[in-house]
Amino acid sequence: MECTSRKLRVVYGDYTLGVHGEGFDYIFSYAQGGLESIVKNGYEWLYRCPKPTFWRALTDNDRGSKFHIKSGSWLAADMFIDCKDVEVITDGVSQGKPVAPENNKYGADVFAENVIVKYIYETITTPMTTVEVTYNVASNGKITVDVLYKGAKGLPELPVFGLRFIMPTLADKYMYEGLSGETYPDRMAGGVKGVYEIDDLSLTPYLVPQECGMRMGTDWLEVTRHTSLNNSRKDNSAQTLRIEKKNDTFAFSCLPYTASEIENATHHEELPPARRTVLCVYGAVRGVGGIDSWGSDVEEAYHINAEEDITYSFVIC
Repeated sequence: MECTSRKLRVVYGDYTLGVHGEGFDYIFSYAQGGLESIVKNGYEWLYRCPKPTFWRALTDNDRGSKFHIKSGSWLAADMFIDCKDVEVITDGVSQGKPVAPENNKYGADVFAENVIVKYIYETITTPMTTVEVTYNVASNGKITVDVLYKGAKGLPELPVFGLRFIMPTLADKYMYEGLSGETYPDRMAGGVKGVYEIDDLSLTPYLVPQECGMRMGTDWLEVTRHTSLNNSRKDNSAQTLRIEKKNDTFAFSCLPYTASEIENATHHEELPPARRTVLCVYGAVRGVGGIDSWGSDVEEAYHINAEEDITYSFVIC
């Protein structure tokens, strides 16, 4: 029998694709339109499929310049997006979208050295545009994620562009190599490069809950959790998921809430209980301004033009 110890075991389900190896199990969903499960050493890291994210919660400066009036359609796009197509590629050969009954042609034991799953999303903006998210799984279990936003003429400026991961339980802490403190494209000159550990995921205590927690110029990030939604799990030891840059550094935020949840709260006591981890890995971030809160816009260099393409990549380890 062919040696498969260094290969991925691929399971073609009716509506899912399973990719398995030593110490990891991944499930890609056709029906849900995304990577549905990341299990490392028996521990689940996903509560929902990662989806493109376009919105960060407003700041007082955003409200003062009426950015939400000009670009509010991106909030709707952040909440609702349509997966239009899926393609599976194994060892360089396209398998199309192998849903039932086409999946019946594959045997029980299918192995590959490399599996690529591409998702094409369509926004609900007017005009609409597309986002392509490609997961490239290597035989060692590392997933290279390539994200492409296609610019479209007539779209308003973006608040952010990235990929949002929602984890089942609240993280204990995260550690990263990047700039110190909370940084944004126009608020990073004072950041000091180093390795930092954050064990408090709560929001910055502004009077009104708003955008916070951004970390720019990141080389790698490790999120640590020990809790689980699996009641049969006996091992409660801490587990860590690592994300690394591919070529360029990335920005991220790791908070207990989505941008829309923060947006809905006018006081901190209105926020829902902190029970999930919302990790957003960004390829583009708009500045936060701060010249004043009465109408001045963010400086031009820190805008995100939605009419231009945006690409970025990172690696899930």
